[in-house]
Amino acid sequence: MKKIPMRSCVVSHEKCEKKDLLRIVRTPEKEVIIDETGKANGRGAYLKKSKEVINKAKQTKVLEKVLEVSIPDSLYDEMLEKIN
Repeated sequence: MKKIPMRSCVVSHEKCEKKDLLRIVRTPEKEVIIDETGKANGRGAYLKKSKEVINKAKQTKVLEKVLEVSIPDSLYDEMLEKIN
């Protein structure tokens, strides 16, 4: 049986399957992207695919703390679009 990769959401701290999470990556060039392949190079953080979690991440600036870089509002909007 194949092992299912589990990751923790940085907002809710819930353990979820990788496919149920969005991976946000700070690339070595200090750019912040949504990693759809799950293999992009750089520092990654996982967010559960839910409006509440993404909005909470935006309010608490948890991604900025985890990735140590400022995150534009447009990235949060893009995340919300991806989960709809």
